[in-house]
Amino acid sequence: MPTLKVTVGERDRLDQRTRSRIKAAQEGEDLDDSQPVLNFGSYAELSRLLSPKNLELLEAISEHDPASISEAAELVDRDYKQVHRNLSELEDIGVLEFEGSGSGQAKKPTLAYDGLEIDIPFAGSSGNVDTAAP
Repeated sequence: MPTLKVTVGERDRLDQRTRSRIKAAQEGEDLDDSQPVLNFGSYAELSRLLSPKNLELLEAISEHDPASISEAAELVDRDYKQVHRNLSELEDIGVLEFEGSGSGQAKKPTLAYDGLEIDIPFAGSSGNVDTAAP
């Protein structure tokens, strides 16, 4: 599994990178080295991903490979509904996936990446990135 690169407020730079990669692909260049990138518009949005509860869940899934959301909730000693909500949010942004969601099957949370690489450049900031309170 690759590492997910997480950025904040770099939409313009990422859009330019995407256009460059599309052009390179059209010209037949090999793009296998691409690293997946998840960009947040603000530090407040990033703080949701990096909340202590989400990080605890991601670590528990990595270490214990729970077979279900219920088992994940037990690992972190939290209510099922809260864990389900957190895991669904993490699924929505592509950090994890659920295996087996058929009728009567438990949804098994699995990590989509080996880890997160946080890239927050301060120099040359456009100034439009909101701050988040701890």
